[in-house]
Amino acid sequence: MSSTTSAKNGTWRNWGGNVTARPAREVEPASVEELSAAVRQAAQDGLTVKAVGTGHSFTSIAATDGVLIRPQLLTGIRKIDRDAMTVTVEAGTPLKRLNMALAREGLSLTNMGDIMEQTVSGATSTGTHGTGRDSASIAAQIKGLELVTADGSVLACSEKENPDVFAAARIGLGALGIVTAITFAVEPIFLLTAREEPMPFDRVLAEFDELCTENEHFEFYWFPHTGSTNTKRNNRSAGPEKPVSQLAGWFEDEFLSNGVFQVAQWVGRAAPATVPTIAQISSKALSARTYTDIPYKVFTSPRRVRFVEMEYAVRREALTETLRELKTMVERSGLRISFPVEVRTAPADDITLSTASGRDSAYVAVHMFRGTPYQAYFSAAERIFTAHEGRPHWGKVHTRDAEYFSGVYPRFGEFTALRDRLDPDRRFQNDYLRRVLGP
Repeated sequence: MSSTTSAKNGTWRNWGGNVTARPAREVEPASVEELSAAVRQAAQDGLTVKAVGTGHSFTSIAATDGVLIRPQLLTGIRKIDRDAMTVTVEAGTPLKRLNMALAREGLSLTNMGDIMEQTVSGATSTGTHGTGRDSASIAAQIKGLELVTADGSVLACSEKENPDVFAAARIGLGALGIVTAITFAVEPIFLLTAREEPMPFDRVLAEFDELCTENEHFEFYWFPHTGSTNTKRNNRSAGPEKPVSQLAGWFEDEFLSNGVFQVAQWVGRAAPATVPTIAQISSKALSARTYTDIPYKVFTSPRRVRFVEMEYAVRREALTETLRELKTMVERSGLRISFPVEVRTAPADDITLSTASGRDSAYVAVHMFRGTPYQAYFSAAERIFTAHEGRPHWGKVHTRDAEYFSGVYPRFGEFTALRDRLDPDRRFQNDYLRRVLGP
């Protein structure tokens, strides 16, 4: 699942296959000191620098023609502090490894996204999130950060130390420096009971507020060309553990969600006219189920069918209207959409460029199977999202620029001023940052 590079021609590709780059050179530092030296060397050579995680972003946020930093050797847990209930991890640690290591220690993050292939720094720098009534994105659980800045110096930041940098760098887009370590708040491991069940589209929208208020974690998938959704509620449980049986788990998660779904995508790509029929069948294939397990086994699931994605955060109160407009658009457009639309929520947070900064948010994610033309669908969806002052996920497809962001992020100028101070020569610049943050 990681990003791919072929040493032969030095081309880097992202997971979705829609972004490629040819860096001048690649560095795999084994320590923070080596990373600092690589940044200073790049400055001497007049090259820009970008760190890349597992390439899970669909934007070119990590692409560079300068020095590509691969953090594979900067992995593992540095420290667990049981008094403060924090864990400090190296930036290149995959979320999967962090989750498994914490579970062995009887600890867990409070909330997480639905995949765990990404590195901790890649996931947090782009604002990766799950769904939650009270608990927000992965970055909102950060208590401290270590950052190598443009002159090669190492900067520690937290609420007490360099708080202005901390406010922005938790979701720093790779623009303020290279994150080398992250300290997360953790808690004693707990159990979640997941309740998955189909529900009509109109009912979900009518009851959306109640479903969000009554459940700690609520999300749903709507299948375009149908009036059907699949809902998922995760709530803390006193137990006992009742994991999905291996056979049922394989059938639901591997066979239906990955295997059959992959075949359905191939069929839909080859014969778009079959998509509405496939959608009707897909929406009915997943039956209701309830299971109880430790958090990462409930929050996350494997995603083996490769896709391209756009996701926008709108104010939570604008969600039902946004979705009705999206449904009407799909029905009128003649588009054939074979991937479900994913809807999640997050409470307001205080991170400068978080998609939930200062407002309770609902997320609407649209996907297309990798290799199918997605432009028409995504631009029609984007018109709806931006009409509601939506904020796009920093790591997913969008066409917005600095001018737009200065309108939807009240603290946008705060971030760019900090960037001017920390990276005046734009050592960490690339085409994507030039577009979204301005020159």
